[in-house]
Amino acid sequence: MQLPLSVFGLSMSFRGLLQQEAQASPMDGLSVPRKPILKLKAATESETKRCPMTETLPILYQDEHLVAVNKPSGLLVHRSMIDRHETRFAMQIVRDQIGQHVFPLHRLDKPTSGVLVFALSSEIASLMNQQQETEGHKWQKGYLAVVRGWAPEDIFIDHPLKEKLDKITDKKAQQDKPAQSAETRIKRLATTELDVKIEGFDKSRYSLVWAKPKQGRKHQIRRHCKHISHPIIGDAKHGRGRHNRYFKEHLDCPRLLLHAASLSLKHPMTEQPIELWASLDDCWQLLLNRFDWQTQLPTELQTPKHEGTHDTP
Repeated sequence: MQLPLSVFGLSMSFRGLLQQEAQASPMDGLSVPRKPILKLKAATESETKRCPMTETLPILYQDEHLVAVNKPSGLLVHRSMIDRHETRFAMQIVRDQIGQHVFPLHRLDKPTSGVLVFALSSEIASLMNQQQETEGHKWQKGYLAVVRGWAPEDIFIDHPLKEKLDKITDKKAQQDKPAQSAETRIKRLATTELDVKIEGFDKSRYSLVWAKPKQGRKHQIRRHCKHISHPIIGDAKHGRGRHNRYFKEHLDCPRLLLHAASLSLKHPMTEQPIELWASLDDCWQLLLNRFDWQTQLPTELQTPKHEGTHDTP
């Protein structure tokens, strides 16, 4: 069955990569991989330290149709022409981990951590892609982020975003596409104030926020936070360099502080609701303890034992 590329949210340049990934599994031992489309150099020691890889990923949910994992920050979902030095990808790790092909249903940016869902067959991937077009099957996503300044208590951002095209992978894409609708609700969970002068003020303020995007535009939450002048800490593209450096050098937080904490969806076959939660890594935990923010988290994130699925009423 030929899947539409919209299932993966990928440009045409990734078609061969997915076909190669599906045929080169070491678990079946029967198929022969095609000639690689990309020549990937081995990661250097410094690159490996920058993006530590694990041989397995925490599984949040698994049945005969779906598998969901907690993706760490610094790991690509699939091969990319932009990051040629990378040799490990979530798609490959999960495939090897469970012993069967996987089909990504959505993407997370490389520096973003959290819930990542794969279908276990092309038929299920196609079905879920079709189902998400209907109102009753739209996914509900929740993200945790740390932003500069004291964010509004509750704000609904309706700010259309023009598609950001990549010079390498989007060479043949239409260059003058109109801005696409993009809506995000952001709620402030907690604040802190540090006696540190970073941008001309005697003190520096930060907020812990919960973001719920209605769509899934590229960098939607990151760009919307920048739009309201509360950029996410650790965002090299849309954030503020001085604050990013301070968190890296003084608070031991070198990563983008954006975590895909929750995802609610309907099972493609039973239509039963599934609610997934991904726990926070050590960088997040240290920061939450330092700022005394632990009790301000959603209940499902306050202790690691809550990672995984939860019943939905």
